[in-house]
Amino acid sequence: MTTLTDAPSPSSRARRDVVLAAPLHRPLLILTIAMVALAGASVVGLLLDDRVLVGQPIWAKPLKFSLSIAIYAVTLSWLIRLTRGRLRRVSWWAGTISAAALVVEMVVIVGAVVAGTTSHFNVSTPLATALWSAMAASIVVVWIATLVVAFALFRAPLGDAARTLAIRAGAILALGGMALAFLMTSPTAEQLADFRGIAGAHSVGVADGGPGIPVLGWSTVAGDLRIPHFVGMHALQALIVLVMALEWASRRVAVLADPRVRFGLVLIAAVLAAATTAVVTVQALAGESIVAPSAATAIGAAAVWGSAAAAAAAVVARGVVRARRGAGGTSYQR
Repeated sequence: MTTLTDAPSPSSRARRDVVLAAPLHRPLLILTIAMVALAGASVVGLLLDDRVLVGQPIWAKPLKFSLSIAIYAVTLSWLIRLTRGRLRRVSWWAGTISAAALVVEMVVIVGAVVAGTTSHFNVSTPLATALWSAMAASIVVVWIATLVVAFALFRAPLGDAARTLAIRAGAILALGGMALAFLMTSPTAEQLADFRGIAGAHSVGVADGGPGIPVLGWSTVAGDLRIPHFVGMHALQALIVLVMALEWASRRVAVLADPRVRFGLVLIAAVLAAATTAVVTVQALAGESIVAPSAATAIGAAAVWGSAAAAAAAVVARGVVRARRGAGGTSYQR
């Protein structure tokens, strides 16, 4: 049971000092730096290389993947620092294995770009099939490594209830978002009917390579499974940023000094992230473009976001009432 008060307890300060004394995960930090450098190189490639692959500039994929992996790697490094005891050592090795697996994926992606061919879903030759299989295996390894770290986080004291919820719920959402990528790996009916060496697609209802949102490339004419994959996977970072922002604001906004208010807002955000991931997953599978939702999808999304806004307003209003009654410093237990 964790007791929350407006001021950090000596035990929480001690835990924070232990975390700050823990070594950073060097392999993941090196990977982060490498991915930032690759992102810069990819931007240069976009400027100097006019080749187009599957309807997108050929260097767009390395740019997007390098930025996503950089965000993932620095986040996982920070999360591993929060783990405790023997599970920290296990998490350290999970992070190291994850970093190695992601290097394999990026080597294949960049190698395919240099060769002027596609990496994902490519089974056109024995070599392409082997490389695609290696990529698929590396992502499974990354998912399992993330699961190991998530388990360790559920066994570690992470701070007050709001921060604990943000990290643990974010880890679950990230695992779900990563798993949604496997929806893209099955060949479509059109591919089976006229096989041309590609088995799998991110678009639903049309062939990959059609009109898309600039930079992101998400289809503007059909469903796109990359969207729920992205939303779920990066909900982790969104929740962490949210709880840190609330903690910072709590020193300036009186109502946010109440730990119950921060916990309530994080809980609403976590449910909102899960519901949004579900909505865009259903939308993508229905073949609907993110920019042209059906009436049912639009109503569902509006209901989800409207409910979240109303719930957040209610949480803040209750916090204001408690503060006016002098109850803002009451401890909250879970």
